Amino acid sequence: MTQKLLTVRDVAQILDVSEQELIELAEQGAIPAYKIAGTHLRFRKEQINHIRQLEHIKFKSKVKHIKYSSAERIADFIYFNDFYIVSFMLVIVMLWLIFK
Repeated sequence: MTQKLLTVRDVAQILDVSEQELIELAEQGAIPAYKIAGTHLRFRKEQINHIRQLEHIKFKSKVKHIKYSSAERIADFIYFNDFYIVSFMLVIVMLWLIFK
């Protein structure tokens, strides 16, 4: 009989922590995890339930609010949307050349 292993998202919801925090805890060895294909973390349900009952792992925080400045938000927007910004600018230049 094969067991169904839980994903990072499933365990993060069970323990009420962020996925990133869960990955860090697994890498530190605080939570037993198994790597599938060398990259995908999986967890056994009975081990996670046992950890949840013990509550000996101190989580950083349930929700962490980070304040970002306007300049950081604009820089992130440009970084993640640079392709669309450049494409939009090229379309505008092409339209200007066509209707000139």
